[in-house]
Amino acid sequence: MSILSGQSIRKRGIVSPFNERLRFMGMTYGVGPSGYDVRIAEDLVIQPGGFALASTLEKFEMPGDVLGVVHDKSTWARLGLALQNTVIEPGWRGFLTLELTNHGPSPLSLFAGQPIAQIIFQQLDESAERPYSGKYQDQTAGPQRALFDH
Repeated sequence: MSILSGQSIRKRGIVSPFNERLRFMGMTYGVGPSGYDVRIAEDLVIQPGGFALASTLEKFEMPGDVLGVVHDKSTWARLGLALQNTVIEPGWRGFLTLELTNHGPSPLSLFAGQPIAQIIFQQLDESAERPYSGKYQDQTAGPQRALFDH
């Protein structure tokens, strides 16, 4: 596997709306040298020890030969905010639901449009034989709760 450069992310059309590197409230979002920083879609306050689900403003359409990994942004991590480092499977489409935990000593206020996470894209050595087609396919905007198969 290799990590996609900003130029490759731009060419592949994975993220929409696509933004070049921009700033909002002192933090960057959009394409970077080796990833794409996404923004949160809603206002949230997370208390110390609290957990919340949030959605991205960006929608994803993952090619069959690329996976994404959600990572923390260092500014938020330094304040105690952790994101679950989930995988975006090849073939998945939709708005990401992010899982956020405040490990810091103070409440954290997050505002719609604020940069929240970095996505690193990795090229598979071959296209997936069976791209993602599960229960979270075409996930709509807004945080989505866990779904369990019965």
